[in-house]
Amino acid sequence: MRFRSLSFVAAAAAALVACSAAAPTRYHTLMPAEPPARAPAARTLAVAAVLEPIRLPAQVDKPQWLVRLPDDSIVVLEQERWASPLRDELRQSLREELIAGWGMTEQRPLVGERSPVRIGIDIRRFDSVIGGEVRVAGSWSLTAGNASSATTHCEWFIRERAGGEMPSLAAAHRRAVVRLAAAVGAGLGRVSRGESAACPAPDSGA
Repeated sequence: MRFRSLSFVAAAAAALVACSAAAPTRYHTLMPAEPPARAPAARTLAVAAVLEPIRLPAQVDKPQWLVRLPDDSIVVLEQERWASPLRDELRQSLREELIAGWGMTEQRPLVGERSPVRIGIDIRRFDSVIGGEVRVAGSWSLTAGNASSATTHCEWFIRERAGGEMPSLAAAHRRAVVRLAAAVGAGLGRVSRGESAACPAPDSGA
C-alpha cells in the first residue's frame, strides 16, 4: 500500500511538471486587484516610515514558482511565475497595504523632526504546498526615531489554506501579506502615539 501511495505521488509530480512544461507561461502577483480598505484603527494614522529591502531565502527569490508536493519534495514550475522577482513582489504589496490600508507615509521629515520609523522584514520560510496551504514565517522589526532607538522585534508564522490550482496558492499568499501588514500596521499605530510597539498575541496569526 505504501509503494502504491508513493508511486501515485511520483506520477502526480511528473504530470504536474509535464503539464507545466507544455502550458503557456502564467504570471501571478501579490498586489491586490483593488486598493486595500483603510483599517478602522488607522484612519487618523500618518507616520513616516521606510520599508527596508525584504530579506528572503535565495531559493525562492526568483520569478519561477518553487512548490512543495504532498510527498515533501520540491519542484520548480517554469510556466508559473511571479510578475517580478518575489522579493520585489513582497515589498511592493506590503508597501501598498501599509500606505493605503494603514496610513503609512513615505514623506521625508522636515529638519528637526523625528527620523522615519524603519521597518525590517526577514522571511525565512515561503512555502507553497500544492493542494494544501501556504506557510510564511520570519520576523519583522520596527526601529523608531534614530539609530540609537530601541527596536521592537517580533517573530511570526502565517498559514493560509489553498486549493490545488496555482491561482488559489497566489490568493493565499496575498491573504498572508494582508495579515502581516496588519501586524506591522498596528505596531506603527502604537509608535505614532508615542507608545512602544508590541508583538501580536501568539494566536493572532502574525
